[in-house]
Amino acid sequence: MSKLSHIFILFVLVGFQSTATATATATATTQNMDNTNSLTGAQVKLLVKKADDFRLGESSAKVVSKVKLYKNDELDKTRQYTVYTREDRESLVLFNSQVEAGQKMLMLGDNYWLLMPKSRRPIRITPMQKLLGEASVGDISTLTWSEDYQGEWVESTTFELTDGQAIQSEKIKLKATTKGASYFTIDLWLEQGTGFPIKADLYLRSGKMAKEAWFIKGIREGETKVISMVLNDQIQTNQKTVIEYKEITPTEIADKYYNPAYLSRTKQLDL
Repeated sequence: MSKLSHIFILFVLVGFQSTATATATATATTQNMDNTNSLTGAQVKLLVKKADDFRLGESSAKVVSKVKLYKNDELDKTRQYTVYTREDRESLVLFNSQVEAGQKMLMLGDNYWLLMPKSRRPIRITPMQKLLGEASVGDISTLTWSEDYQGEWVESTTFELTDGQAIQSEKIKLKATTKGASYFTIDLWLEQGTGFPIKADLYLRSGKMAKEAWFIKGIREGETKVISMVLNDQIQTNQKTVIEYKEITPTEIADKYYNPAYLSRTKQLDL
């Protein structure tokens, strides 16, 4: 299997875990509500932007995240990443785990490069290649829903989770507007009023559902945020990925770190 097929790509824009209120992530049922009061395009845009704020919080930041891969409900692998992000959909991912040490991923808009420790040149990869690997989460953590997708209101629903909790939600259909979006459409459920993301179904251009994502609510620095995410693989159905967001710090790094040529020449970054 190629090195690309083992990539864990992570660019997560939300902060560390504290006292979490975990959303049930196994199954949930929905009930349609009175849909006579549909949301306008402007209201949908505002609600989706609120959802981004729960995930992002900072336009330029350093984020440390841990990814746990489960197979048949047993922990198989753990990886850790440090991510630097800034405006205009630009980010640098550093692979921190020993088995991936020295690997980097650079994302500039719709352009992507993989940098390997023993390679003299950056390797261009496609948005679809971001989906390779057992826990490929780069596609959903790099995108900003309000910038990369066009949203359309579908219906108001009541989510009844397995723990008995009922959440009033708005179902939004997102369609990709950028080439770099690995998923063509997303069915997104947001809490009414607040816009907190509850669940997302992620679809490929072929129409096949690839992942089911659940967003876990908790408190960071006194504010409600997404503190972790659970991804249920709909293709390799015995696999599940849990992403824990350990730290977020407002940070700006020099422009040189967003240059693929510089990264390929510089094996040890002073970050």
